[in-house]
Amino acid sequence: MALENASLVTEFIFAGLTDQPELQLPLFFLFMGMYMITIMGNLGLTVLIRMNSQLHTPMYYFLFNVSFIDLCYSSVFTPKMLMGFVLKKNIISYSGCMAQLYFFCFFVICECYVLTIMAYDRYVAIYNPLLYNVTMSNQVCSWLLGGAYAMGFAGAMAHTGCMLRLVFCDAHIINHYMCDILPLLQLSCTSTHVNELVVFIVVGINIIVPSVTIFASYTLILSSILSMSSTEGRSKAFSTCSSHIIAVALFFGSGLFMYFKPSSSGSVDQGKVASVFYTNVVPMLNPLIYSLRNKDVQAAMKKTLRRRLFTRTATGLS
Repeated sequence: MALENASLVTEFIFAGLTDQPELQLPLFFLFMGMYMITIMGNLGLTVLIRMNSQLHTPMYYFLFNVSFIDLCYSSVFTPKMLMGFVLKKNIISYSGCMAQLYFFCFFVICECYVLTIMAYDRYVAIYNPLLYNVTMSNQVCSWLLGGAYAMGFAGAMAHTGCMLRLVFCDAHIINHYMCDILPLLQLSCTSTHVNELVVFIVVGINIIVPSVTIFASYTLILSSILSMSSTEGRSKAFSTCSSHIIAVALFFGSGLFMYFKPSSSGSVDQGKVASVFYTNVVPMLNPLIYSLRNKDVQAAMKKTLRRRLFTRTATGLS
């Protein structure tokens, strides 16, 4: 039964979000509804940005990538999570668990840096608008996004590579609804010191560097906004940044609680709640935040709906 990494475990069983039978079915329908909203919202936003030329700007190019990432990483674990509510044993193979861990880490880290790039984009647009098209050229945007995905690849490889070196003996029940780092470390029958060090370094870098960059960007943005003489200009600038600030606060706030909370007897259950927030709630809210609070997106949506309605009417008349 031994695998190439000497692990004696060939499959894991998810303990799930809760062990109370009366909550399983209500939670299934709740998270199924949230997943459907996440899929429709993020897919709809990506299609909307793709179809409307007025949204072909760096800001919406980055937003397109955020929606794509949310769409992918919510799909990495949510189907298995939903299965856990209706099956007696929600089983995942060892290789499937490692793959889930890799893609989860990859997309989460990518989102950290794309949100950071969006803060820098807003800083350039407000602080130095005359040079915006030069500073945020297509080549620069491509390099920035390439860097974000490269950081995601490096971080995911570090976490997954270190996990593959561990040996899992008899313990195979993951006290979670997905293959996350900390619950897996609790099951290892070998030393996890290297893994814990990697978690501290990689998570620290991927939280602190984006957070400091975002904070510095918005400090300069706020300084620039307050120096504006036009009240209308200040209002427009605040409106442009508000959606991104809300998205950043939700994503990084829940991530900080998950990985930097003090250890306690209830920390595992608290970790599950925090995971639900940044893996299910945040991807669902992001398209709503950016569409409901963004006039350009609303205008593009109305234009697209009118165009579709006109096409259907013309087809019907013909």
